[in-house]
Amino acid sequence: MVSIFLKQALIIVFGLAFMAQPIRGQKGLPVSLSPAPSPQSLARMVKKNHPRLLVQESQFAGLRRLIQQNSLAAKWYADKAKEACRILTEPPSGYKLAGEDGMLAVSRAVLNRVYTLALVYKVEGSSPYLQRLWEELQVAAAFPDWHPQHFLDTAEMTHAFAIAYDWLFSSWTEPQRRILQEAIREKGLKPALLAYQDREKTGWWAASPFNWNLVVNSGIGLGALAVLAEDPEVASLVLEKALGSLPLAVAKFSPDGGSYEGPLYWGYGAFYLSILVAALESALGSDLGLAAAPGFAETGFFPLYLTGPTGKPFNYADSPERIPWLAQLGWLARKFKEPRFSRLELGSWRPHALDFFWRDFAALAKPQGQLPLDKYFRGVEVATMRSSWHDDQGIFVALKAGDNRAAHAHLDLGTFVLDAHGQRWALDLGPDDYNLSGYFGPARWDYYRVRAEGHNTLVINPGSTPDQDPGASARITRFHSSPDLACAIADLTPAYARQAQKVWRGLALVNRRQLLLQDEIETRQPSEVWWFLHTKAAVHLAADRKSAILEQNSQKWQVRLLQPGNAAFELRKTRPLPLSPHPLIQGDNPLVQKLAVNLRQVKDLRLVVWLTPLSAGEGLPPDIPAVVPLSDW
Repeated sequence: MVSIFLKQALIIVFGLAFMAQPIRGQKGLPVSLSPAPSPQSLARMVKKNHPRLLVQESQFAGLRRLIQQNSLAAKWYADKAKEACRILTEPPSGYKLAGEDGMLAVSRAVLNRVYTLALVYKVEGSSPYLQRLWEELQVAAAFPDWHPQHFLDTAEMTHAFAIAYDWLFSSWTEPQRRILQEAIREKGLKPALLAYQDREKTGWWAASPFNWNLVVNSGIGLGALAVLAEDPEVASLVLEKALGSLPLAVAKFSPDGGSYEGPLYWGYGAFYLSILVAALESALGSDLGLAAAPGFAETGFFPLYLTGPTGKPFNYADSPERIPWLAQLGWLARKFKEPRFSRLELGSWRPHALDFFWRDFAALAKPQGQLPLDKYFRGVEVATMRSSWHDDQGIFVALKAGDNRAAHAHLDLGTFVLDAHGQRWALDLGPDDYNLSGYFGPARWDYYRVRAEGHNTLVINPGSTPDQDPGASARITRFHSSPDLACAIADLTPAYARQAQKVWRGLALVNRRQLLLQDEIETRQPSEVWWFLHTKAAVHLAADRKSAILEQNSQKWQVRLLQPGNAAFELRKTRPLPLSPHPLIQGDNPLVQKLAVNLRQVKDLRLVVWLTPLSAGEGLPPDIPAVVPLSDW
């Protein structure tokens, strides 16, 4: 199938450079997790009763009491019950492949229906929910396969069947249990064994350090745990293989819990890893050392710090402006005794069935300890700064260096986002359509949203080739946080090494109110330099084009050019530069425009931009900071 070759291209392009390096944790030491028990030991460890995955039978009774006593839980459950009623009227999911994503949408639909219908049935005991769920499972069990050519499809369907088999074990008839067990073994576990034996093709994910490893191993691992007592020979061997593969990806949480792949794939991978660790604890009585991996105990801080007061995350890589997987925050909060993980506002996000068991509803109403306003995530090289944790009108800014070789990476080293007054002023366009030709292959760097010119960063000597080095990684070399000043400096030189011998970008949140963005560039020969800021705000350029007013929902920011003296702003469409690739089909961005600076024949450049909010009734602010070299920050 085309999809597997595209996914293999993703690993070839983004993953091999990492896979060739030893996996390392804090302070450069190799990550060491507990050796996986033998298949025989795993079969002996598993609890024989059901349910044994994630919850116990007594917790369903506790959930009924919670719904009666807690208004938030009651509201969430009412939404789930309404969704379950809607599912009763819908036909079962059919076998359908859809381009690059294969059968993934089908697997996710089945998984969502399993959790929703199982939850509502366990609370209410009403047979229509059980019957409708069986109709869904019976159809999926009869599929010719669960599309192992795109193994996420197989893993998520195995996850669905594992939960259905385990949570409702006592409600199924013996023939129904045999059908579910056989489907898990034949369409989930056995294809996984073949994949583990063929890591160059269908099992490439088992040797990858990125989200596929976490999702597939965890989904397959849940299937193995579900039937381990009943089918120990196959299930124990699969579980051993999964536990042997997982440390490659778990090591990526080191040292601070951040994600190279951005907030979307952090959510996906952390959700699945949390589910597996929780299931190991509930089914075996041990997490087998996975939870002790460096950075995992801190990973709940990552979405918290990356989310601004608008409720939108810093959506770098192939991430949209929301994270659909967040139920793991409740489990992480309980597991690591860190209730602040649960402080992330859910907004319009729909709670997961596991939120009813993992969220501490009593703690949600209690004051939580203060967090530092600023954070630097080492390794992934992302820094975030803000004016407040409690003011929804406050200021939030985030800067990214990082690694262009990471899975789902864009050529976005040096990009930033800015929130203030309830608006996002500098934004990331997010991913383009995954089904675009070559999006996960050689044509990836042709698409505007993936190129540096599609981000709030720099382009030097634009042309048809990638506008940052796709193999480059860049570090944040300085990070400072104090009450009146937070700042970060990124050395972006590796991204532009062919054109420049020095490219530094500094970003400072001054007085927790204003933003200073300073670039220092030394090119190898006289060069053309572009500076970009993407925004949905209306942009009003001053007559001299030395400043601009950004206006959005009656709020205003001024953007002022401080250096060099010959620089001027211009307003451009969010389209490729003239010499850039122009694919016939790619996403357009009709609501976004681009504030730009273009300088030619420069060799030693300091470009300084000052951004400051304008309060109602105020004129232009007179305060202009003194410009000092980044080496003196």
